[in-house]
Amino acid sequence: MKPISLQLYTVRTLTKDDPLAVLQKIADIGYAGVEGHGFGMSNREFRRVVEDMGMRVSSYFGPFPNAENVQEFIDAAGDLGTEYTVSGFWIPDFESRDAIRKSADKVNAVLPALHQAGLSFALHNHWFEFWKIDGKLAIEWLLESAPDVDLELDIYWASAHGQNRSEQMVERFRERVPLLHVKDGPMVEGKPMTAVGSGAVDVRACIEAADPNKLAWLIVELDEYAGDMMEAVESSYRYLTGQGLGKGTK
Repeated sequence: MKPISLQLYTVRTLTKDDPLAVLQKIADIGYAGVEGHGFGMSNREFRRVVEDMGMRVSSYFGPFPNAENVQEFIDAAGDLGTEYTVSGFWIPDFESRDAIRKSADKVNAVLPALHQAGLSFALHNHWFEFWKIDGKLAIEWLLESAPDVDLELDIYWASAHGQNRSEQMVERFRERVPLLHVKDGPMVEGKPMTAVGSGAVDVRACIEAADPNKLAWLIVELDEYAGDMMEAVESSYRYLTGQGLGKGTK
């Protein structure tokens, strides 16, 4: 079983008043790690706080690196104590094959420096990378031009609102998925997510489709939730550990 982390975007509305208390709640639930940084702290201070709570920074999700800031990106990952780095694109970057080629060029421009620094660099997807363009998934066009990049595959968004089977997407790209965003929901555009295990995604099939020799972390994320977010965070953890799909500290 792989360790379970939480993408801190999930609790963004809860951390405004007392972020340390929220981090402690996440640790108390049993999460082994968090994906994120900040809360007014330097990256080194954030790492110290997280590790003092018994967790690790699973991965650094930062702004897309370029030639001017790639060293800052590398240094941030080092200060956070992780080899896994993540960024992503937005809809205009995938709206046509020409736009996708330009996005691939951006990836290829920074990959050598990131790999030389010993870092894994993965693209986090939303739904639009898993739409079809000219008979192929948009992400496949990008990977043809940027074959050395990894993916932080979001199993909910990879369904493209039900157009794809998420577990088949994991299977198709399993050799390049070190990080799996474990997300669940109704697969209906505009509807909020659910706690992991209570939506339409076959979470077990997705996790089992990943390459265990490549996969390093399961990272829970809920973009939106119609209820108490910390209850959903805990329920998601209990589902993954209770089903034997992931492990934490408790």
